[in-house]
Amino acid sequence: MKILLLFILLISFSSCYNVDRNCKNYKTGHFKSEVIINDEIYKSTFTRTSDLQIENYNGKIDSSKLRWINDCEVIFKTINPKNMAERNDIHLKILTTTDSSYTFEYSYVGETKKQKGIAFIQPKNR
Repeated sequence: MKILLLFILLISFSSCYNVDRNCKNYKTGHFKSEVIINDEIYKSTFTRTSDLQIENYNGKIDSSKLRWINDCEVIFKTINPKNMAERNDIHLKILTTTDSSYTFEYSYVGETKKQKGIAFIQPKNR
């Protein structure tokens, strides 16, 4: 009986845990990100304003318009797509935040397969 009571007590405490997300802190700024796809790390740097993101990946610059769904979710639309894949909008959701980083998941709009990554605040002069 004690084991059952302890189990119920543990379940009730674990179900009350909420992840604190301060997404407003990451709507604008200078960041670097890392995404792992097929055991390979992809790194990029980007600058984000309230409605625009400019990203530098492997020496290539890409710009996207932003449409915020809420403080933690945004849709990216490539401004000058160079191929069919870049015409697809991307949905990004911030999952957790710290004082200097956030973890996120993203996918093409309408697709169920999601990728995860982490972004770090980067000083402007780096």
